[in-house]
Formats: sequence, C-alpha cells, structure tokens
Amino acid sequence: MTLDGVRAALLAGGLGQRMGPLTADTCKPMVPYAASCRLVDFSLANAAASGVPEVVLMSLHRETELAGHVLRHWDGRTGTRMHLGAHDRLVREHGLPGPGELLPARPPERGTADALLANAPYVFAPGARDVLVLHADHVYRIDYGPMLEAHRRSGADCTIGVQAIERKWVRLFGMVETDAHLRVLSLVEKPREPTSDLVFTAFCLFRADILREVLADLAATGPDGWQHDISRDVLPAMIRGGRDVRAHPVESYWADIGTVERYHDQQLRLLAEPRPFAAEDLPCTLAAARPRFAPGTGLVGGDGTAVVEEGATVSDSVLHPGARVRAGAAVVRSVVLPGAVVESGTRAVDTLVLADERLGHDRTGLAGLDTVRSG
Repeated sequence: MTLDGVRAALLAGGLGQRMGPLTADTCKPMVPYAASCRLVDFSLANAAASGVPEVVLMSLHRETELAGHVLRHWDGRTGTRMHLGAHDRLVREHGLPGPGELLPARPPERGTADALLANAPYVFAPGARDVLVLHADHVYRIDYGPMLEAHRRSGADCTIGVQAIERKWVRLFGMVETDAHLRVLSLVEKPREPTSDLVFTAFCLFRADILREVLADLAATGPDGWQHDISRDVLPAMIRGGRDVRAHPVESYWADIGTVERYHDQQLRLLAEPRPFAAEDLPCTLAAARPRFAPGTGLVGGDGTAVVEEGATVSDSVLHPGARVRAGAAVVRSVVLPGAVVESGTRAVDTLVLADERLGHDRTGLAGLDTVRSG
C-alpha cells in the first residue's frame, strides 16, 4: 500500500529540556524506549507500514546521530525514503561525517512552523498533494491510510488526530472542540479550565497548497507577530479564517512523551493488561531480537543482552538491552536503560537507572535524577 501524493514532515528538532538527564548526551528522538527502540521509531514505523513514500526529517540538535539512525534502520524500508532536508544531497553523495565530525549546523528555529518553512523546498516538493505532520516523541501504532481516506473524502483543508482523555489531564495538551460533524471549532493549547475532553494527538494531514499559503501569511506578520508554532498559530489561524479543519478520532493507545515522569509511567503502562502493544508491534532497532514480556518481571530486552543474575529480584520493570541486574539487587516498577548496572545489594524502586550508569546505592522515585550522570 502507498499513500500516493503524501509527504510526511517529521518534527525532530526539540531540545527535550523537560526530559532532564535522558537528553544530557543525546537528542530527544534518540532516547531509548520500551526495551526495543528509540522514541523516533514509532512515527517512522507508522509511516513505513502505512506506505508513506517519503519522510522529511526536520532536525536541529545532535542530528548526525539521529540521521545515522534513521538511514540505517528506516531508509527504503517498505519503499519509504528518508529525506534529510538540506543535508540529504551531502549525505547521499559523501556519507555521514566520520568520528568526531558533525553535519553542518542549521539556522536556529523558533518553533514547529519555522521547521516547515525552513524545509519548504523538500516538504512541498513536486508531487506533494498532502503533508502529513508527525512528531518524533509520540508513542503509538496506527495506519494513516484511513485518516487520509477520510481527509480526502471530506475535502478538508486539514484533518487532525484527536483522542478523548480524562478531562483533568486536558490542560497538559491542546484541547479540541468540534461540532457533531467533527468539524473543528477551536484548538487551545494547555487550557487552564478545559471545556472538552478531546485533545490533539499532534499528527495531522494538511492540503499542501493550503498549508503553504497559511505559513506564508503568518510569516508576513514578521518574526514577532506570531509564536512560530503549528498548534498555537497555524491551526488556530485556519480555524479563525473559516478553513475546513476536521477531527479524526484515534481510539488506540497514544502517548506524548514530554517529561521524565511520563517517560517512566508510560513504559510501565506497557506492562498493564490489556497491553497497548504486543511485543511484535514494537519497532525493533535497539537489538537484533524483539523484547519479550516476562510474567512478573516485565519487559526484557531482546537477544539475551538484558541480564538478570541468579539471586536478583526484578518485578514490573522494563530492562533495556545491555542492562544487568546483579545478584542480590532488587528492581521494582523501574526502567533500566541500555548498559546500566544495578549492583548487588541495591534497590531501585519506582525510578530510572540511566544508560551506562552503575547504580550502587538505593534509589526510590524520580527526584534528584537531574544530578545523576551515567558512566
């Protein structure tokens, strides 16, 4: 299956400052997840499985590592081409930079809409009838085909994913209000007093000509006339201007991984019945084999590289490939990242053990992780 006329724009340029130590040495899209992959892999797996012909990677920070990962694991997979924007020709002709070298720095951007403008020659290249905007820090599996079909059938200028959640959590997301025909009446980022239980899942389909026109109108207001953001500027401007913006309900599991707490909690959510994903539904880029769900233990990294020594106790936890829990240690409701070691006699409870960290003292909860350095 191919989504003819669709070009995906993958927003992967955020600093991830709210992720604390998880992004101290890597960019947010490359943070390991679910003992199986990197955060960026979910959107890429969806794009490849849906038959998106091309994905434009819009990155800024530590992008040499990210570009290498994307090309190695996803370029050409099921026919989906990875486009590296301004760096694509350089990398295709000369390869990625060698050790200690980096791709040329890109000009700074103030928001997600700036990323679209900076990559306009690639996002709006000939043949792009619709632009599928994706984020690199969302955890979900979906086929974009039905969304595209509904989008084109309705004749909408834009179709956005929406999901109903508990109203008390709506204030953390973009709140959406619709009419009975799923036409979007308003989109408000992080409302103080939510009046709807629908939130924007932050993936959406734009008619390419309309998106380009709206971006040009916003840019014409000058650098200080708008917030340079899709959710705060582009979509509200379309709604105010009478453009046809439709909602596409998303019934399956979806999570925005924006903080350390959500990173921890949503990985443990993978262990709860009914599970959001089967092991075979998880993208697999961290190891040669997929992770496995071990009763009582949790989610364990594939190909035998996550090791629980005899005499160790692990329960309801996620052990990434290369993690080791030594004899006499206890890991409870925790996430142990690649290369981490929980030493004998140590208890890790409701916490994270960072990549390559050697934890030799008890740790409970997530407080204080910002002061921890792995290695």
